[in-house]
Amino acid sequence: MRVEEYLSSEIPDKPGVYVFRDRFGEVIYVGKARRLRRRLANYFQPSRKRTADPKTRSLINSIAEWNYELVRSEDEALILESRLIKDYAPRYNILMRDDKRYLLLELDVNERFPTLKPARFKRPGSPSRYFGPFPHGYALKMTLEYLLAHFGLRACRAAEPDAETRKRCLKRIVKDCCGPCTGKVTEAEYRARLDAALRVLDGDIGELKTELSAQIAACAAAENYEKAAHLRDVLANLVAVFGRRNRSFERPELPGIGSGPAAAEALRERLGLTAPLHTIIGFDISNTFGTQAVASMVCFTDGRPDRDRYRRFRIRTVDHSDDFAMMAEAVGRHFGRLLENHLPLPDLLMVDGGRGQLSATLEQLAAMGCPPFPVLGLAKRLEEIILPGVAEPLRLDRHDPALRLLQALRDEAHRFAIGYHRDLREKRMEQSILDTVPGIGPARRKALLRTFGSVRKLRKVTAAEIAERVPGIGPATAERLLKALRG
Repeated sequence: MRVEEYLSSEIPDKPGVYVFRDRFGEVIYVGKARRLRRRLANYFQPSRKRTADPKTRSLINSIAEWNYELVRSEDEALILESRLIKDYAPRYNILMRDDKRYLLLELDVNERFPTLKPARFKRPGSPSRYFGPFPHGYALKMTLEYLLAHFGLRACRAAEPDAETRKRCLKRIVKDCCGPCTGKVTEAEYRARLDAALRVLDGDIGELKTELSAQIAACAAAENYEKAAHLRDVLANLVAVFGRRNRSFERPELPGIGSGPAAAEALRERLGLTAPLHTIIGFDISNTFGTQAVASMVCFTDGRPDRDRYRRFRIRTVDHSDDFAMMAEAVGRHFGRLLENHLPLPDLLMVDGGRGQLSATLEQLAAMGCPPFPVLGLAKRLEEIILPGVAEPLRLDRHDPALRLLQALRDEAHRFAIGYHRDLREKRMEQSILDTVPGIGPARRKALLRTFGSVRKLRKVTAAEIAERVPGIGPATAERLLKALRG
């Protein structure tokens, strides 16, 4: 079947996100579409290679495989696309590589009178509850302002406003706040108001829609068209942000991440295993011709990433390009810790690679006296599942959730390893660049990096600033340093 025929017959014309990979399995582009079938068809039209701009033509020529994930709405497609671009940083994605994030709503449950506040990040270790993310920031802010006033919730930033703040509180003056800090309502009464607002966040907007529609009609009848228009915008934003169809509190799955327990169960069936696959781990290696070699171990619990259990290793015993030996070292160190501390083994181990990597892993586990458990390799080129003692690899349909789960595990392990390898490489490059500048020894190099953070930031400052902020470096040395870095 030709690609065009497959697209027209198999791909739904619904909102979704698509991912393109090259022949090495690297994610090279992430895109979103309101109508997946139409968008993907544009890439694979025979004439597109001739008429497209050079960047798009290069992208099309690099596509070796692709997959997609359906979502419920365009909002979810926006959020998912943004997350994937931040995770994989595909080289053909120019936009959205910065740190821009969609707004969340934060509720600090430890406050005496909690209220909803916009936030960009989830604070690590925070007891707060978070709702979102929400793609339409302006609509969210307008709707939040209306909800706080409608339910009389606090809009001030201070958890415990002092007397001066209460005196000058504009919301109290215009009666948009029920004044819990002044004792006008009890904590129980305030919590009841908050619970009503949270039900709206959960999509229960029917009562508010009815009330707003009645107010709009009354304002129009009284020829108060300005207020009617404002309330109409409030109603439209309310439906767009908090309508059940548009809610995005449950984060959609990444393309290739599978579908949680259902994907894990599908994989168990394809492998012919009897025990459930609650815990699956995957290993990958990253190095540059044997230098700065690292390994990563990622863990999926019930088919979903369990990032608290991710681990990374700096290869210690292999100083040349030998992926098999590196894989054996990483597996040996991880399982050595498990066996030494009598920790449970995973339900399945996947190594990124073919029979070589799989054989090295099995030999290492056997040498350690590790009890037997399921192990497999995933060969990247044809996405073949390599099983111990089985001559022919297992080949699954590209859209099989079992294969997609293994691909997701492999991609996560690869991303995690690449990130660690890149960090080590950049640190080494920074140190090596500074080492070439006369007058910059180890102590001054450490002081420069400690003060400015990186060579990239160091290039942007002036010689006078360097001389002022770093002890022991004078104007002449600072000028010489910047000349070397910028040259």
